Amino acid sequence: MVETVERTRTVARVGDKPIPVPSGVEVSISSDNSVSVKGPKGELSQTFNRQMIIALNEGILRVDRSSQERQFKALHGLTRALLSNMVTGVTDGFQKTLDLVGTGYRVQEAGQGITLQVGFSHNVDIGPQEGVTLAVQSPTRLVVSGCDKQRVGQVAATIRAVKPPDRYKGKGIRYSNEIVRLKPGKAAARK
Repeated sequence: MVETVERTRTVARVGDKPIPVPSGVEVSISSDNSVSVKGPKGELSQTFNRQMIIALNEGILRVDRSSQERQFKALHGLTRALLSNMVTGVTDGFQKTLDLVGTGYRVQEAGQGITLQVGFSHNVDIGPQEGVTLAVQSPTRLVVSGCDKQRVGQVAATIRAVKPPDRYKGKGIRYSNEIVRLKPGKAAARK
């Protein structure tokens, strides 16, 4: 005889987690479901779906949903993650570190922006972005930081796209924690 086993799924694993709001951070929720978070690193605001119920009680931020439909279950976790990133961003901030790998590859500060020398016949200038700080740690290392996680990631991806890592030699701009797998090339096929 085959027994049927009922499997219970947990409902809203990410969405049900509370978000602790540290001291020194102000959270304001308006009637149109827009949330603004102000802290020592800056201020962020975003408007969320009206089906999401966002509440702040005694320093704890919670997200609930008004419907059990599939799309709102997905939005539940997304809303909670975005709110958590907003709180983390205004308290600690986010940063991405980029390394330039290659002979003669380097980065220099140019006013508020940066200038990249990555093997082209010309230098690549990248201007300042609102809410994002570009800091040169060494001639081959660049740190992109800010309070908005999405904006920091987008600026870092734009800089990396100037000269992504080559698959054969590994030359280019890469994230500091990125592992680049090199292809063997034609010489390995002859052996």
